[in-house]
Amino acid sequence: MRDLSLLPKAHLHVHLESTIRPDTLRDLGDANGVAVPAEQPVFDGFRAFGDYNGLLRSCLQRSEDFERVAREFCADQVADGVRYAEVTFTAASHGERLDEPDMPLASVLKGLSIGAAEHGLTTRVILDHSRRRSVERARRTLDLARRYAQDGVIAIGLAGEEKYPLAPFAGICDEAEEAGLHLIHHAGEDAGPDSIREALDLGHSERIGHGIRILEDVALVAEVRERGIALEVCPSSNVTLGLVPSFEEHPLPRLVDAGLVVTLSTDVPSITGTTLTDEFLRTREAFDYDDLALARLARASVDASFAPAELKRSIHQDIDAWLA
Repeated sequence: MRDLSLLPKAHLHVHLESTIRPDTLRDLGDANGVAVPAEQPVFDGFRAFGDYNGLLRSCLQRSEDFERVAREFCADQVADGVRYAEVTFTAASHGERLDEPDMPLASVLKGLSIGAAEHGLTTRVILDHSRRRSVERARRTLDLARRYAQDGVIAIGLAGEEKYPLAPFAGICDEAEEAGLHLIHHAGEDAGPDSIREALDLGHSERIGHGIRILEDVALVAEVRERGIALEVCPSSNVTLGLVPSFEEHPLPRLVDAGLVVTLSTDVPSITGTTLTDEFLRTREAFDYDDLALARLARASVDASFAPAELKRSIHQDIDAWLA
């Protein structure tokens, strides 16, 4: 079996605020007067996770905080075999919290630029917005995405608890599409196939964040398969948040067997305690996937990404070399 840390990868679904190294989190908490618990809590539901995520975000207060975590993200990704990453960041929320609308995003983009140059990584940014927050904040997210599109922001998307509908944000999605931005929404994670349908029809979603409940709707499976819409599957996150009982019971192999485009990501790696290589290792062990099957997952992520065509070709060649 080949070393999966050396498998060239694209990482499509990962939240920057949930990649912070434990030592860095303690440093930021101490510097900014935020009490960081010695141990991460066990989550009893999506809301508990949201509350803990709020604590993580409160540790980010100064420009140098955002820049640091972005630079460290780049270093950690390259150490994990990642060649291209689309990292999600909740910019408008931070800007509103700190009363500095542009600073968090500008600082993250600076950190990513420095880190990418230092480590040979290509990154792009997706700005997300919680479904339970206001349309007005979503519009600020869209405004940031438009203004920083030349600096690496490529998409916006809705995240958070899917019991809150996407419909109120349909106009924002229309405007984003007209502006040439990509749209990528979380759906089919803690809600059923209807949330995926809504993301596609009202949200113009080009990929689906998670999408693990799509198998409950045979017609939707057929449509998504026909359209080649990729699912950003994050098994360890789904297990940690209590959405799937165990890794071994995760629907990933059934999604693959259904002919869907399945990509592998971490979502919230500092919370799950995993890396992208760990996700591939666990997939190998849980489902008895051989190296060729794992390489197919890696290729699917490359193909579903918004990476430049030349970079996609280069990563594909390196995956072939890894298999040789």
